[in-house]
Amino acid sequence: MTLTRGARITGAALAALLALTTAAWILRDLSDAGSAAALWRSWSGGTPGFVAVSQPATTIVEPALLLVYTAAAAAALRSPVAAASLVAAGVATLLLRLPALWVLTASYMDLQATDTVRTRALYSAFAALVLGTGLLVTAAAGRRPAGELRFTRQAPGAEALTPTRPGRGTAVTAVVLLGAAAAVIVAWQVRWAWVLGAGVWSDLLTGGERAPVRLLEVPSAWLALAVAALALAAAGGALVRAVHSRPLGAVVGVLLAADGAVAVAHAVRQELWLSLRELPLERHLLTATALFELVCGLVLVAVLLRRGEPLPDGDGTPGGVPHGYGYPPPSGYGYPPVRPSYGYPPAARPPGYGYPPAVRPPGYGYPPADPSAGSGPPSPPPPASRPPGW
Repeated sequence: MTLTRGARITGAALAALLALTTAAWILRDLSDAGSAAALWRSWSGGTPGFVAVSQPATTIVEPALLLVYTAAAAAALRSPVAAASLVAAGVATLLLRLPALWVLTASYMDLQATDTVRTRALYSAFAALVLGTGLLVTAAAGRRPAGELRFTRQAPGAEALTPTRPGRGTAVTAVVLLGAAAAVIVAWQVRWAWVLGAGVWSDLLTGGERAPVRLLEVPSAWLALAVAALALAAAGGALVRAVHSRPLGAVVGVLLAADGAVAVAHAVRQELWLSLRELPLERHLLTATALFELVCGLVLVAVLLRRGEPLPDGDGTPGGVPHGYGYPPPSGYGYPPVRPSYGYPPAARPPGYGYPPAVRPPGYGYPPADPSAGSGPPSPPPPASRPPGW
């Protein structure tokens, strides 16, 4: 399925609004931090003596979503996976913005931000949920059969809008990396629930008082499980080489790379490599997980953004239209193609359906039909040679 022109414009506009809203919050924190380096240190854990943003609102998730929304807006206009891109961006928005509805009303938020900032953040979360739902509705309501382009458009590049699926090598790579990432994320959450206890881990999941978060921050356990769910969905789609696996897997790759980048930056800033022998095994595993997420996310984005393969349709030809009723595939505007006959007359249309019966053309040894002859015998053929005396 592909999208109509109106659906593409609407989806691009909704994704652009989400990108502008996210960029506004990043610029707000950037203004408070004073520099991009200070804001990056705020996202990646800071350093001793570092003065953080007065009322921090964003985390590394915001620039990751900004990249996702920008890519979705661009894909909606001219990409063969426009519908799947809008769905991937919409699902990620709903999953990552839903906790803000109860986090921003928590009692500990009174100590982190003023009522004005909290109200703006709450309105922003509501707007993100509405816009994310709009992306899903646009992708569902604006669909049309991909083969319809062959009958309605013959402009250059029209066939480029036909949805594509990942290639075999891309699908295998995506299944392995996405499955491994989901397994690692879930394993760590099981570990934290065992070590910290169910009560503390539930606060990590919902953003409770024992695990406070920033204004727009997604609770850590919620974020981890959301990314794991998206990774499993993308891996399942890649297993059957579905169209949605490419944009959804790319979204997971961006989120994984962002989380791995801040963890690696924190480890580098703390100079953990100087005391690797003294660190416990768990710390080594955490650092290795951060490196894995960073590399895995970058590889997923690079692999899944490659050009896909056309979808096979009913007759096995890629990117075509199912043929039927005994007619050859259309060549445009609903008419069958004209084949060169190399001196032979073209095949006549079958009788019926409003077409007259085929009439054998004159020539090639056959006399023309004589309307005055009636139903009598046909006239004899002309002599083979000239009569004598000519």
